[in-house]
Amino acid sequence: MNNAKFCQSCSMPLNGSGLYGTEKDGSANRDYCIYCYRNGSFTDPDLTLGQMMHRMTHKMESAKIPEDILEAAIKRLPRLKRWLIK
Repeated sequence: MNNAKFCQSCSMPLNGSGLYGTEKDGSANRDYCIYCYRNGSFTDPDLTLGQMMHRMTHKMESAKIPEDILEAAIKRLPRLKRWLIK
């Protein structure tokens, strides 16, 4: 991958510190976004890779994200930290 920083769960670009998830002590977790990781744990700990793919596809299509960007984000998912450790 290039130097761009992405959430290691959902593939969302982490373009600013306000998007980082948080640890139990309130510090930033630079691997995951605020939507996937809060207070030291995943917001949806039982979510499967397939469910994440479906969720992302729905949200990105609703937001009218171009197909090529959607495909790149979905293709990246299995190589992300959260999904490699399962």
